[in-house]
Amino acid sequence: MQAGNALMKNKLNEPAIEIALGGLTIQFEEAVSFCLTGALYEAYLDDERIPCYWRINAKPKQTLKLARPLQGMYTYLCVHGGFDIEPVLQSTSTNTKAGFGGFEGRYLKADDTLNVRTTSSLPVIGVARLAPTQMIRVIKSSEYECFTAASQEAFETQSWKLQTNSNRMGYRLAGESALEFAEPVEMSSHGVDIGMIQVPPQGQPIVLMADGQTTGGYPKIATVINADIGLMAQIRFGKTCQFTLVDLEQALHEQQKRHHYIKKIKEYADEN
Repeated sequence: MQAGNALMKNKLNEPAIEIALGGLTIQFEEAVSFCLTGALYEAYLDDERIPCYWRINAKPKQTLKLARPLQGMYTYLCVHGGFDIEPVLQSTSTNTKAGFGGFEGRYLKADDTLNVRTTSSLPVIGVARLAPTQMIRVIKSSEYECFTAASQEAFETQSWKLQTNSNRMGYRLAGESALEFAEPVEMSSHGVDIGMIQVPPQGQPIVLMADGQTTGGYPKIATVINADIGLMAQIRFGKTCQFTLVDLEQALHEQQKRHHYIKKIKEYADEN
């Protein structure tokens, strides 16, 4: 989403539409510059195929159709100036369970109308996207040493399949070898955050994602580094990933590289 907003000359947290795997059809009532980032989609403006990670200019009454995702899980539709969404608690995100935020606190449905803050036509430019990967980098978490040596090895060496009961709260993974504790572990509820990898008693890990809870009581074997959270989110149901441990210095270095990537897009966009 940040890449898309940078490309559209927006603030990086400007409201965007998130599309998870399904199709979408939108009719533009006014001239709008937009782009699609995140997962790669087969997309058309009227009958013309359009690329992702490029600025596209839509004319009034043109129709954007997202037919099917080709790679990845989540796609973001960003428009120049952003969608005109009233913030709730200083955020324009949608909490569908609580029913507030975003557009009327719910998923979009047929015949909804969203206003944009500006009508525009920007020069058509494109940028490179981050290469997808199934290798996710993590750092050791506070209970890493509570697991057996065999489980510590299995955590890195085996593949983990994303289960279909995963959602924006947590990605549930299944591996051939369940993770085992060296001895029984009992923990009180404590603060948790996005990227933390909890291990319930059955030994199959859960990666906390963007809508994850703020407290939890399961031991944590590792945490996905900030730079790879977006890559983790793009793994599809039924697909696999692997984890590889890095140290804190490398994690911070990779985060700086992600910031530099967005900065370069913004600089390029501001010049065009």
